[in-house]
Amino acid sequence: MLQMILMQRKGISFCACITQMYFFMLFSVVELYLLSAMAYDRYAAICNPLSYTVIMNKTVCLVLAVGCWLLGSVVPLSHTILLSQSTFCGTREINHFFCDPSALMMISCSGTARMELFTYTIGTIFAFSPFLLTLMSYVFIITTILRIRSTTGKRKAFTTCSSHLMVVVLFYSSVLGIYVRPTSNYSMDENKMASIVYVNAVPLLNPLIYGLRNKEVKKALWNAYGKQNSCLHCKTARLNPRLSFIQNSAKG
Repeated sequence: MLQMILMQRKGISFCACITQMYFFMLFSVVELYLLSAMAYDRYAAICNPLSYTVIMNKTVCLVLAVGCWLLGSVVPLSHTILLSQSTFCGTREINHFFCDPSALMMISCSGTARMELFTYTIGTIFAFSPFLLTLMSYVFIITTILRIRSTTGKRKAFTTCSSHLMVVVLFYSSVLGIYVRPTSNYSMDENKMASIVYVNAVPLLNPLIYGLRNKEVKKALWNAYGKQNSCLHCKTARLNPRLSFIQNSAKG
């Protein structure tokens, strides 16, 4: 997308398009499983706080991370192979800003019924399962939070999972809105608008959403804000020294 904007090149070779589609699906599936693993981490922290260090030890974290990447790299292979063997006749113009699987199926003339059935089957098994795991984790988390009597405890527990929950809502609302419906009912304009959310907006907001929970990041932002106000005051003083003199005299 950056190449298209900066170099004004809208063309892409077939091999590059298939490769782009594979990595798009790879990163999407990996994010699904990582969000599910993070939901389990929040579940362990809130529902079993005393056993958290035992449940989420380094070995478990490593296995979860490696498992997410292995599944993410294997699951899209079959779909990518099927689409790469399709025949594309007539128009070669993809009505999208990247090689989205649904946009490629739109211009395929090989017959997409088998591919759609395969996509929904794989999606149900490998993509919908992390959604259910994430949903179940938050059902237990919310139930546990509601049982906490103190307001401070509830606020602290909710703060623990608020940033992750925000990312989950943004990501799943856009993804499910696009892919959980028949291809015949697609509106490619709506598809492209929703794709911007999880392809561009969510990765852009991730550092901000997760970073605001970090004390060092908040301190750095506060310092930057303070310096900006200080510089603004200095500029005002230079532009109007009489006003600065009056203000300093008033303070004295």
